[in-house]
Parts: sequence; C-alpha cells; structure tokens
Amino acid sequence: MPYKLIDAPLLTADQIRTRVYELAQAVESTTSEPLHLIAVLKGSIVFLADLIRAMRGPITLDFLAVSSYDANLSSGTVQLLKDIDTDIKDQSVVIIEDIVDTGLTLEYVQTLLRSKKPKTLQSVCLLSKPSRRQTKVAVDHVGFEIEDHFVVGYGLDYEQQYRHLPHISIVEVTSEQ
Repeated sequence: MPYKLIDAPLLTADQIRTRVYELAQAVESTTSEPLHLIAVLKGSIVFLADLIRAMRGPITLDFLAVSSYDANLSSGTVQLLKDIDTDIKDQSVVIIEDIVDTGLTLEYVQTLLRSKKPKTLQSVCLLSKPSRRQTKVAVDHVGFEIEDHFVVGYGLDYEQQYRHLPHISIVEVTSEQ
C-alpha cells in the first residue's frame, strides 16, 4: 500500500530523550527494590535501551513478543509469539511498551504476567493514543499522548521500515497505486 512519510517530526530526538529520562526517574521512584523490565518486542527495543541507560538502580531484563496487527491495522486479537524466560513470582515487574493504541495488547500482556504472580506490576509506554482505546487498560507511566496517527521511528515501524529514525514521524497511508 502506498504511503508518505511526513517530513517534520511529530516528536524530535531531543523531546524523546528528555521524556525518556523523566520516565526512568518516575519508574525508579516507585520502589526501592530491583526492577525486572519486560519489553514487548519489537517496537519497544529502542525505548527500552534508552530507558535502562537512564536508570541507576538494579534491573534485569526479559522480552516477550505478541502479534496484534495485520499490516498497519489492529486485528482486534492478540497472539503470544514468545513468552518470557524468567520466573517473575514475587518480583517488581515493569512492562515496557512502545505504543498503547486500542489497549488490547497491553491488557493481554498484563493479564498474562499477573498470572505469573509478580509482587508488583506496572507499565510504561512511550506513546499513548487514548482516542483509539477499546478497553480500559491501566498505563502507569506515559511518555506522550498523541492523536490518532500512524507513526514510525524510534523503534516503531511501517512494514518493518523506519525503526532506526531517532525521532517519531507520521506516515500517511494512501489508497493510490
């Protein structure tokens, strides 16, 4: 499907860097215990890397992969592709998400991880689109609220492209051939 990348960034690299540092401090201020961060692949990987570099306390990492999109549209169903490797029972766990759109993915991940009996469970996302929510899902720490745009950069992709951009830009998908 044809698309056009909007030239002016929605969020600059400097805006993102500043906010990620603030999010790291906010997450760490919630507990004095070591944190176990679980990143939702693939989109959150750049966010995770910068977030952990801004943290000072002890942390461990894990990853899970889910699928909820067909091309650039939410499918409405979530499928687990890769579960975590660590036993998180009685640990302070933080879910790292790139973007919360419909809320279905985060709700699924929260339910899955709660079943593993962590001591605490919180979530942090870089981007949130409240206008797209289909479920009332708790997001403890939000980097930026954005309008309903399809965005790329800073780990987010369109057809596996643009994850490398240091900023976040809007992609306009057109129906032209």
